[in-house]
Amino acid sequence: MSGLNPDNIRIHQIVWPGTHDSATNDIGIPLVTRPFAQCQSLSIYEQLKTGARVLDIRVQEDRRVCHGIILSHSVDVVISDVRKFIQETQSEIVVLEIRTEFGHDDPPDFDQYLVDQLGEFLIHHDEQVFSKTISELLPKRVICVWKPRKSAQPKPGGPLWSSGYLKDNWIDTDLPSTKFESNLKFLGEQSPAANRKYFYRVENTVTPQADNPVLCVRPVTDRIRGYARMFICQSFARGFADRLQIFSTDFIDEDFVDACVGLTSARVEGKA
Repeated sequence: MSGLNPDNIRIHQIVWPGTHDSATNDIGIPLVTRPFAQCQSLSIYEQLKTGARVLDIRVQEDRRVCHGIILSHSVDVVISDVRKFIQETQSEIVVLEIRTEFGHDDPPDFDQYLVDQLGEFLIHHDEQVFSKTISELLPKRVICVWKPRKSAQPKPGGPLWSSGYLKDNWIDTDLPSTKFESNLKFLGEQSPAANRKYFYRVENTVTPQADNPVLCVRPVTDRIRGYARMFICQSFARGFADRLQIFSTDFIDEDFVDACVGLTSARVEGKA
C-alpha cells in the first residue's frame, strides 16, 4: 500500500489484503501437530512487510495464540511485530482483529492489555473513519477489533472496536467450488463498501474436514488459493466488485497482495 497517496485514498476504497489465522506460523510441534493448524508460514512482521493489512489473531485465557486446541506463542509476539512494523513505516494502517478462540475463555483484563500495548497507535472507534482519508487518521495507525466470548464488548467511542465492525459469512467446507460460490453469494448480499459502517471480509480459504483423508491445512487450502484473482474477476462480472473490502487468504504471497492493491488503485483512480 506504500505506493498509494494517503491524501487521496479513503478507508472504504481500500481492498484490504488479510491473513486467516495469522499467528500460526510456528504453532504446535513441527511435523507432528503443526501441519493440522498452520495457516501461515510467515511471521506477523513478515506478513505485514509482504503487504497484509488485516490480521486474524485467536487467543486463549493465558494470552497464548491458539488454533483450536493447538497452541503457539504468547500474543506479546504479535503485538511486538505490529509495533515494529508501525514504527518502521509512516502511513500504513493495520486492522488488528483479536478474538477469543472457540471453546476457550477470555484472557482476564485483555482489553486493558491491548490499550496499554498499542494505545499510542490506536484509532478510536468512530463510524466516520470509513469516509476519512488515511492522512486524516494519522498519526494513529491501528484499528483494533476485540471480540471476547463472554467479557463486555468495547464501548462506542473507545480505543477498541467491537465485533460488529468486522463481519463475515464463513462456512466450514473443504470444497473450493462450494466456498467460492458461497463467498460470491454473501458478498452480493452486502451493500457497497462506500455505504457501510463496518468492515466485511471474504476469506479465500477452505478447511480440512474429518471425513476426508487429507487433514493437513496446506494441501487442502491450496485447492482455492490460486483462484483469488478469478474471484475478483467474478465479482466484477456479477456486478458487485464495489462490495469487496477485506480479502483474506492462507499462506499469503505477493501475488495476492498485488491483486488487492491493483483493485484499490483502480478505485482511487475512478476506474473500478
